[in-house]
Amino acid sequence: MDTIFALATARGKAGVAVVRISGPRAWAAAEMLAGSLPVPRQAGLRRLRLAGDELDEAVVLCFAAGASFTGEEVAELHVHGAVATVAAVLRALGGIEGLRLAEPGEFTRRALENGRLDLAQVEGLSDLIEAETEAQRKQALAVLSGSVGQVVEDWRARLIRAAALLEATIDFADEEVPVDVSPEVTTLIDGVIAALRDQIARVGAAERVREGFEVAIVGRPNAGKSTLLNALAGREAAITSEIAGTTRDVIEVRMDLGGLAVTLLDTAGLRETGDVVEAIGVERALARAEQADLRIFLLDGAEVPLLLPEPGDLVVQGKADLHPGEGLTVSGKTGAGLDRLVAEVTARLQDRAAAAGVMTRERHRVAMERAFQALESARNEVLRGSDRVELASEGVRQAARALESMVGRVDVEHLLDEIFASFCIGK
Repeated sequence: MDTIFALATARGKAGVAVVRISGPRAWAAAEMLAGSLPVPRQAGLRRLRLAGDELDEAVVLCFAAGASFTGEEVAELHVHGAVATVAAVLRALGGIEGLRLAEPGEFTRRALENGRLDLAQVEGLSDLIEAETEAQRKQALAVLSGSVGQVVEDWRARLIRAAALLEATIDFADEEVPVDVSPEVTTLIDGVIAALRDQIARVGAAERVREGFEVAIVGRPNAGKSTLLNALAGREAAITSEIAGTTRDVIEVRMDLGGLAVTLLDTAGLRETGDVVEAIGVERALARAEQADLRIFLLDGAEVPLLLPEPGDLVVQGKADLHPGEGLTVSGKTGAGLDRLVAEVTARLQDRAAAAGVMTRERHRVAMERAFQALESARNEVLRGSDRVELASEGVRQAARALESMVGRVDVEHLLDEIFASFCIGK
């Protein structure tokens, strides 16, 4: 493979910038600049020169093949983070024969191809880089540490055992098999089916932690929705006025509530209207509110038309400074009741986040459902009798193959370009 290099830290001025080199000529290229290399995994201070031109004084680190992030020989140059310094070092590396600039995600792709990471761990690394909140960080770190692969491997081991028992029955079909394997096979299949059912049910919550929850503020025109959004955001995110119907489109504000990523939605006031533009806003408001994970119904003395609260939604009396009442009340103008409202929203979303499993993506859910269906079919074939054992065995194999696709062992080539396109060049 080619030897690749790139800036592994963010571009721009910094105290330190890391330039990573990976491939069969990584150490040779680093040696051309540093003169000598430190012992692998031990840092050494070196002056970087090329053709007599001094580039910088840098900390140099080397990692042997099989003990690096990519699985190849890797050298890292920790240089001063000046834009001109980084550019000079990258220019020098680009002039060395056999080296080229890395493509987006190419270091991580090589880690996958060399068995240092499985596909789920690659996705976890991508999520970790993008993490905005504590919950996202913890979830991504768990996936990066191999939690998905561990669960899949446990399921796969049980299915291999079930397949082996079924294959033994096929191999000795003309002989009398002393033991009926169907009870053990069905027990193994039932265990995996139950685990799959549980994880499939948890994917939705895990996806919301990864992507963020949506909370829609809904109510009649002039109920104080935009004022409440501004108070929660701590800035003038939405225009407020005494004119009913000021908000026509959905306004979004991203927040961190209790470690969860939450997008607050300020929607158009809900009412029947003959104004064509306002009617479009009401239609959009209804669509986003129905899709939201949680709705805050902001009352102004009357019920909210066109939409009914669902279990788990919050019904709040707004404009508490003008219309004090009992129960959950809030004033976006004075801030009264804001802390309690935020606590209620946070608690309800944290309850949902607590149901998250280790599988975090739609791709995982689809693979698990394929495995689930294949195992249900296999179980039915086992119960039908020994003359159906070949069909049962094939069902178990299909389930194992679906699970293996989750960690990138099979059927994922078409996904790789899409996954790595989201990575930066230095990763």
